[in-house]
Amino acid sequence: MDGKLIVSSSPHISSPVKTKNIMLDVIIALIPSLIASIYFFGPRAAVIVIASVATCVIAEYICRKVMKREQTIGDLSAVVTGILLAFNLPSSVPIYVPIIGGLVAIVMVKQMFGGLGQNFVNPALLARIILMNSFPVLMTTWYPSGNFGADTTAMASPLANIALGKVDELPSYWDMFIGNIPGCLGETSALALLIGGIYLIARKVISPIIPVTYIGTVFVLSAILGQDPVAQILCGGLFIGAIFMATDYVTSPLTNKGKFIYALCCGIITCLIRVFASLPEGVSYSIVLMNIIVPLIERATVPKPFGTVKEAK
Repeated sequence: MDGKLIVSSSPHISSPVKTKNIMLDVIIALIPSLIASIYFFGPRAAVIVIASVATCVIAEYICRKVMKREQTIGDLSAVVTGILLAFNLPSSVPIYVPIIGGLVAIVMVKQMFGGLGQNFVNPALLARIILMNSFPVLMTTWYPSGNFGADTTAMASPLANIALGKVDELPSYWDMFIGNIPGCLGETSALALLIGGIYLIARKVISPIIPVTYIGTVFVLSAILGQDPVAQILCGGLFIGAIFMATDYVTSPLTNKGKFIYALCCGIITCLIRVFASLPEGVSYSIVLMNIIVPLIERATVPKPFGTVKEAK
């Protein structure tokens, strides 16, 4: 042989799909929810989203600069984190809340652990949990949608009414489906979130296993526990959590069996928190708890290589 045989480590086949392409698809899928949030909660919704996204991008840039690491703001993952964080905030929060949340999500949860691919939990969700415990009143003050946010009378969210036993004060299924209810910016419109979810599935960005299993588990278990299953899946952050957060590549299992177990447990924990705990909502806590357990799920569900023989004990 005249030429040398070059041996290199895997992978030997490069995929044209990059992180930036995936994140861009997620941003596109979030646009219907962004439009719905601005329609129902007014221009302030856009201001909160811009503040959150700007904070996340700037924080990531500064962190990578200080840590002398390659810049990653071009992969758009910080933009996605900023949008998802803003979508988990009420329309009435002061601007400093999404700024603090963005710093927590990017600096503490993402970059302190090495950046994208190294974070052990979803950055936006953990930031929301920290904000909930730091600013409980601000994070649970809901204003009704409609009239572009002109109504300034605070009221309880549908899940809070369910927890208090005020089921007669619940809005109609239709209002809950389109998003004409009090709640966080991006969680109220199940219709807009479904459109985004269908887009991601069609683009093969996410598998339907996690969102279908998660939402289906909440529906069935809520009915078993004597709750209104339709209201339970349409109220709160179930759809945004199941479609956009539980499906995060970094913090969810890779195998189909692992995805099913992960989503099933997320649904069970969500229902148990909603029905038996003092919190009306359990999506954020359930996903973060299961994020931590993902390595154990993957270890238990990893397929055996073809041709291997089980060792005799």
